[in-house]
Amino acid sequence: MKKILTSLPVRLLVAVIVGILVGQVANEAVMNVIVTFKYVLGQLINFCVPLIIIGFIAPSITKLGSNASRMLAVALIIAYVSSAGAALFSMVSGYVLIPHLSIQSTVDGLKELPDVAFELAIPQIMSVMSALVFSVLVGLAATWTKAKTTIKLLDEFQKIVLKVVTVIVIPILPFFIAFTFCGLSYEGTITKQLPIFIQVVLIVMVGHFIWLTILYTIGGVYSGKSPKEVFRHYGPAYLTAVGTMSSAATLAVALKGARKSKVLRKDMVDFGIPLFANIHLCGSVLTEVFFVMTVSKVLYNEIPSLPKMILFCFLLAVFAIGAPGVPGGTVMASLGLITGVLLFNDTGTALMLTVFALQDSFGTACNITGDGALTMILTGYANRHHIEDQSHLAEEEIL
Repeated sequence: MKKILTSLPVRLLVAVIVGILVGQVANEAVMNVIVTFKYVLGQLINFCVPLIIIGFIAPSITKLGSNASRMLAVALIIAYVSSAGAALFSMVSGYVLIPHLSIQSTVDGLKELPDVAFELAIPQIMSVMSALVFSVLVGLAATWTKAKTTIKLLDEFQKIVLKVVTVIVIPILPFFIAFTFCGLSYEGTITKQLPIFIQVVLIVMVGHFIWLTILYTIGGVYSGKSPKEVFRHYGPAYLTAVGTMSSAATLAVALKGARKSKVLRKDMVDFGIPLFANIHLCGSVLTEVFFVMTVSKVLYNEIPSLPKMILFCFLLAVFAIGAPGVPGGTVMASLGLITGVLLFNDTGTALMLTVFALQDSFGTACNITGDGALTMILTGYANRHHIEDQSHLAEEEIL
């Protein structure tokens, strides 16, 4: 019983509840302190993200040996196919459902969060995408040149990063999530924007679960393993994604869950999970497609034409691969598509950003949970093509 009460899912749920309750009764002075602590913790978590990416992807590529290039190509292809498929699925759903919806587009009377008392900026050593590219290039080059010293160094660095995740990142996540929900509760987002939240988010959440079911079914069929043995470990990662609204910030918890699965190869987990956290955004893509169609209907009284939407879906899947794993990363990366392909004006763009922000946490949760299904496919591919598991990392508990 004590183990259950101290488990990560329970701690995350408690953090959400406490954050909402405190936000309802807190005054501006209290919120000033909370906003400041949230800022500092967010800076620390974001600083660790590039280290996690380098610490897991680069060593994992070296362990793939001569198969590194091929596995990277397979990962990119399945990530793109998943995002494009989710976009097209959402497009079809939008044409069917949106004409029957009545959605309020504006909500007034929200409180403003106080400014941060002091800014303790902790810049990342490099951007998330730079870390991703660096990891891939170093991992591939070390493999091609058989640089034994570098490979050993990367292996040691992975163990160091794993300890940072264990001792620092995961323990502070519940506090970061509590502060986040406290801010949402204080400003009134959870209460005053509830009508839009319920109408739209429930629809896209159903879409998320349908798409996850499709992904895990494909992963189970292709790998010949039980999908249940993967997604049952994703509860903490899902809750963390809901609280942080960031795939990157959820990476540590996702790694922990995936490494617990008995059907996923550890080398595929260490390679695939950090990679997919940055290039596989199926939930965000699904949501954005549904919302651009909804916003178009609200502002311009029409849904974009089918040719425009098809073009938007396939291009959006490309943009999603390069989108940063931070809150709103997908929609920010694709603003050029929203204005260039769908011809949204400033009002449409602003409304799109606002409505997307309301559900960004659930899209992120779908992204991170879907990574487990794609890692199943990677595992199945590696087994089918007799790619030997060269992982020699000792099993370590993150918590």
